[in-house]
Amino acid sequence: MADKCLICQIVEGEVPSKKIYEDDDIVAILDYNGANPGHSFVIPKQHTPILEQIPSPIIGSLFNVANKISSAIFDTLKVQGTNIFVANGIPAGQKVAHCMVNVIPRKENDGINLQWPPKQLSEEEMSTIELKIKEEIGSIGFSEAPKQKQEKPKQISEEVSGEDNYLLKQLKRIP
Repeated sequence: MADKCLICQIVEGEVPSKKIYEDDDIVAILDYNGANPGHSFVIPKQHTPILEQIPSPIIGSLFNVANKISSAIFDTLKVQGTNIFVANGIPAGQKVAHCMVNVIPRKENDGINLQWPPKQLSEEEMSTIELKIKEEIGSIGFSEAPKQKQEKPKQISEEVSGEDNYLLKQLKRIP
């Protein structure tokens, strides 16, 4: 039991948590030691140490849930923003070997610093990195999606409900 992942223990109910969302594949909990009140973790139930090991459909669900939790945080906690990120691997700040998405509520001057000094690369360095990444993407079967003809945007109506209302709220938040 001592070797078992802490996050897996939370998912299985062996460690108490404040669950704010759960479905067949995903669970979301409040962080007891969060950066701000409402700091949440969105977690795949299947044990996966890093993002690359999560099946694509679950990744889609993971970020869809994170987005909806972010929206709920905006509405209930009256925050001005959220940070949504993954600490993917120990060098990226991952503390537990179970991938999760952080949703951190933000207010102006809250003292949280997620800034880093920019590193200026030469054009040659940028081109070399670009080519290496494109080559690797090609070898893993990932390529650019074909460009589709854009349709004219539809008029947004205030008279919507359910899922549409959620989307309308998101559009109104755009600065």
